Amino acid sequence: MNRLAVFAAIVRGGSFTAAGRELGLTKAMISQHLARLEEELGVTLMLRTSRKMALTDAGLAFHADCVRILAETEAAIERVARDRQTPIGTLRITSTTDYGVTVLAPALAEFMRRYPKLHVDLVLGDEIRDLVAERFDLSIRVGWLRDSSAHAARLAKVRRWVVASPQYLALHGTPRTPNDLTAHDWIAAPLLPTPSRVTFIGNDGGRVVVRVRPIGQANSASAIRELLMNGAGISALPEYLVTDDVRTGRLVKLFAPDHRLRAGGIYAVYPSHRAPAKVRLFIDHLRARLAPPLRAVTD
Repeated sequence: MNRLAVFAAIVRGGSFTAAGRELGLTKAMISQHLARLEEELGVTLMLRTSRKMALTDAGLAFHADCVRILAETEAAIERVARDRQTPIGTLRITSTTDYGVTVLAPALAEFMRRYPKLHVDLVLGDEIRDLVAERFDLSIRVGWLRDSSAHAARLAKVRRWVVASPQYLALHGTPRTPNDLTAHDWIAAPLLPTPSRVTFIGNDGGRVVVRVRPIGQANSASAIRELLMNGAGISALPEYLVTDDVRTGRLVKLFAPDHRLRAGGIYAVYPSHRAPAKVRLFIDHLRARLAPPLRAVTD
């Protein structure tokens, strides 16, 4: 490619001297590049005398191809550079069903309005997917990451609340301390690290570990929420899923503010350490949406 660029510069400048000045090379180096190119091709591209030079028929045809090849190469380099800054193509994302519906889909809708040329493919499910084999650009995972060869960025914390419906509490009584849960019906989430053991953190930093009594389980937080709403028992759910329910009284938050559960995280996981623009920009977009609002400072 370097020798093609030298040949094109000789023709463009009309002399070895002009080509050398354009490319920052000596006249001798320009001559060597041309001689090596002709040797590799097995043809004479340019007739040279002490006073002038002229393209042969082969040189004339080859020059036209050189100009095209160099222009296409430059355009390809520009496209790659542009792709590092502008999201194009398809952004293929996977996440859990409840988080994808509740948080991710609204964030994607705003992102798609901002970048209308980007196509989005959102695949939801609670299983951990192989990002490379299934050609995913990004996975948004909630909770605690397992060991992985992929690269991950933590976007935000996610808190879990212990909640139950007013109907259940009216029928079975309201637990006042975490240890009271041993006498209540618990709906377990098998995707959690310890579905039948719940660890609470007190205001003093002390830990209380409670072994609950699961009467049922579901592998979807949204399904657990529906079970609780219909009076099936008590469970721990992510705050993004039940904030409105607690605010409107459909569910009751228990043990606050004296005890809380260990917070998990929202993670962006991607297969390559050099993420393309569409991935980097969406991670920044989602992180900004998840950031807690700034509170006004008053005197």
